[in-house]
Amino acid sequence: MSRAQLALNVDNLEEAVTFYSKLFDTPPAKLKPGYANFAIAQPPLKLVLLENPGAGGTINHLGVEVESSARVHEEIARLTGEGLFTDEEIGTTCCFATQDKVWVTGPAGEKWEVYTVLADSETFGSSPGHLDTDAEGATADGEKATAGTSCC
Repeated sequence: MSRAQLALNVDNLEEAVTFYSKLFDTPPAKLKPGYANFAIAQPPLKLVLLENPGAGGTINHLGVEVESSARVHEEIARLTGEGLFTDEEIGTTCCFATQDKVWVTGPAGEKWEVYTVLADSETFGSSPGHLDTDAEGATADGEKATAGTSCC
């Protein structure tokens, strides 16, 4: 099963979780400090909320969640064949999950990912160039990670 992903920056995570829980009549599938995601059955949507005060109401990134690593690799080959530059992240930790993914950038600079979740993680992200945070969303120096500085 594939579904679209919409990752939004929000000013206040608690307020946003309350709103989207009511809007889609479903609780978050995962809720961590500064982060929430909803696995919405109808319409098929993965809604990701990233607390990023001052950037609320903006798109963080877009994506397509696919069912397997094999499908991610098929998309890497297909996108490369279409002449699109891809940034591959295989076995990366991002958004409290270990994932295989590929990133492409749209014509207006919008970031798209095609990904599959391999397992849950207690850290927000640790892939190259990204912050490594603990279960409370803090970096090694105790600072809280935000959507503008994270993997997702």
